Formats: sequence, C-alpha cells, structure tokens
Amino acid sequence: MHLSRYTDYALRTLIYLGINEGRTCTIPEIATRYKISRNHLMKIVHQLGREGVIETVRGRGGGLRLAPASKNMSVGEIVRITEEDLNLVECFDPTRNQCQITSACVLSSAVNTALAAFMKVLDGVSLADIIKPEKELAKLLGLGPESA
Repeated sequence: MHLSRYTDYALRTLIYLGINEGRTCTIPEIATRYKISRNHLMKIVHQLGREGVIETVRGRGGGLRLAPASKNMSVGEIVRITEEDLNLVECFDPTRNQCQITSACVLSSAVNTALAAFMKVLDGVSLADIIKPEKELAKLLGLGPESA
C-alpha cells in the first residue's frame, strides 16, 4: 500500500494545525516548516476546507486552523477524503477492469482483505492520537514553546 504525497502532506498539515491550536497558521508557514511546495499545499488546504476538516479565516490575521470536530476524525477518514483512488488493482474498478481472470481470481480477494485491514488500522487512530506528542512535534518543527 502506498499513500500519495497529497495525503502525506494533508496529514502533516493537520498535525501542524493541531499542535498550533489556538492560533491561525498560514500556508507559507506550513510549507516552510515541512519544506514542501506552497502550490501543492494550497490545493490540499482548499480540499480540506471544502470538506470541513479545517477552517479558513480571511483577512488580516487570517489563516488556517483545525475545525473543532476534526480531532475526533480517524486517519482512515482523512485518507478516504484525500486519496483519489484506493483501487489497488485494476479489477477493483469495474469501469476500467480489463482482466480476463477476474471471475476466478483469488488474488483480488486477498488484496481487498489486506486493504480492509489497512484501513481498519487507520480507522482506529484519530487525529488527536497523532497530535499527542505535541511538544516533541513542535520541537522537531522548530517551533518555540509559545507556539505549541
């Protein structure tokens, strides 16, 4: 299983916002701390805002913050929002399936079971869980004690 860079950056953004609870953060700030593309991050933030995972505040002093209910979201929910395609093999997508052995294939069943197990683990971990080591995360990101 491989999660896209998009999902990775989304999760890192949510962690950043979670450890900076109580203040708004900016895209340039997050991009700089993680050394990632601002343009790529803008797309991610736009989607997370549309989905209600984060709140965007316009104007002077504006920025981003974690939506209050988001801490209760599971990592699995976030992955489902951000991953474009969880079809690990061609036959998972009936519109693109060209495989001749689909009707008798045991492999696709095993892959489907593995994906379900993977997602079940991610469903058991909340955003609050991955933000828990706040002080250590803040230190690794070069944030002072006043920010964490």
